Amino acid sequence: MADRTSSSPPRPDSVGTRSWWGWGALDQALPDAECASLAALVPGAAPSPLAVPSIASLGLPAPRVSGPAALAPLLSADPADRAAHTYGKAFRDVVRALYGDMSAAPDLVGRPREERDVVDLLDWAAGADVAVVPYGAGSSVVGGVEYRAGDHSGVLSLDLSGLDRVLEVDRVSRAARIQAGVLGPELEAQLRPHGLTLRHFPQSFAFSTLGGWLATRAGGHYATLHTHIDDLTESLRVVTPSGVSQSLRVPGSGAGPSPDRLFLGSEGTLGIITEAWMRLQDRPSHKASASVVFERFPDAVEAVRAIAQSGLHPANCRLLDPGEAALSGVASGGGSVLVLGVESAHGPVEGRLAELVVVARDHGGSPVDEASGDGDSAAGTWRSAFLRMPYLRDGLARMSVISETFETACTWDRFPALYEAVHRDVGAAVRKVTGAPGLVNCRFTHVYPDGPAPYFTVIAPGRRGAEVAMWDEIKAAAMEVLGEQGATVTHHHAVGRDHRPGYDRQRPEPFALALRAAKRALDPAGILNPGVLFDAATA
Repeated sequence: MADRTSSSPPRPDSVGTRSWWGWGALDQALPDAECASLAALVPGAAPSPLAVPSIASLGLPAPRVSGPAALAPLLSADPADRAAHTYGKAFRDVVRALYGDMSAAPDLVGRPREERDVVDLLDWAAGADVAVVPYGAGSSVVGGVEYRAGDHSGVLSLDLSGLDRVLEVDRVSRAARIQAGVLGPELEAQLRPHGLTLRHFPQSFAFSTLGGWLATRAGGHYATLHTHIDDLTESLRVVTPSGVSQSLRVPGSGAGPSPDRLFLGSEGTLGIITEAWMRLQDRPSHKASASVVFERFPDAVEAVRAIAQSGLHPANCRLLDPGEAALSGVASGGGSVLVLGVESAHGPVEGRLAELVVVARDHGGSPVDEASGDGDSAAGTWRSAFLRMPYLRDGLARMSVISETFETACTWDRFPALYEAVHRDVGAAVRKVTGAPGLVNCRFTHVYPDGPAPYFTVIAPGRRGAEVAMWDEIKAAAMEVLGEQGATVTHHHAVGRDHRPGYDRQRPEPFALALRAAKRALDPAGILNPGVLFDAATA
């Protein structure tokens, strides 16, 4: 029935040495000349890129704590380890790292090799009043892995990357028991021999882990139907300071509130996810894609709504407004572009793609590519730009250009007003803060029958030395707009510390009471990721 995987997993060669200060792999970062060339497109950018500081020049504060001798093999106070685990990968994180601000550096980095190590490290931390910040691969863009508040005696960054195995595969039920620290490419490499895939591909896929996806309720590959990691989760195993929680592995249950729902999205505040049974799929062998251009963005929105409500469930349904289409290199004529994709492991998909194109055409769209596969199509161009975008963001950050995103979701009836308000109010904030109009672009990352998930990009010149404060002011204006328009503070980037004000307003107070009670029960010493979801003092 179930076959076990016990050998070492294959290691993909595609991911190089990780950058300690910015996104992804060091060898993919933009060189100085390319940073300057890119910033030339943004009037008011700095004349030269910020230098990337060396680890030796950072002047990290001395560790305030040291672990017991029995845990020494699991702990590191190495400056490179501490620097790499200080921040996530948001614009404000990259900028602070470039300026050498390591004031939030953890005192120690812990690397458990098995679940027992997690238990031992939590036991020690609770007794020593050491805050524990769970760390998957550090791709958080909302301050989820940065210790900012509290008076703990020290901070431990708990790096789960040593728990990186697919432990068991149930081919009959199409599911697998997987350790939480496995990176996306390693996970898929271990599933490939079984002909299976999790098929969860966030933009951070190469640099994020299963546990991180679960803890942040990450959005993935599918634009419709199975949009979040929640939809692929069968059961969870979580280590808390009060004990280990293992939920029953079943395809569905009506037995009271779901224990998995308590920990999905809990961002390491209630426990450490160490394993999960995940629902898998047969690897798709049939794929087709097309792109459709619209002269009017409102027509494109209506087309996407019709598609989302059609029951055709495209795997890809990304709508780029004119600014985003131009920025991605998909279109330059002022039109909006809809990128569609369908896939199946069982049979041809061209017929379903044709149905989707007809819906788009009926709403004023003009198909420009209906070829199978990406090839040189707009879909392929967009995908390449999508994967390269974080590196371009880092290059712009080195030129003191504000380049960051925020995402949300709302019902279809509210989207026109939201779109207008973001362009008006966030655009006004950009002009006020930077003195320039900047760019405010939008794309849909996921769509539902009852509404879209818009993803906004902001690009504007910043002032050297003031980049973080400038972005924080613009981001505050964006959060205000989302609240006023009845949109969520986040669709898939999690709450972390950056979205706390919006989450506090969005969350019903009775639920907040229950969440705080769960925190007190599961983490009585208040050591787990303090400041995320709620303040330690009020938990």
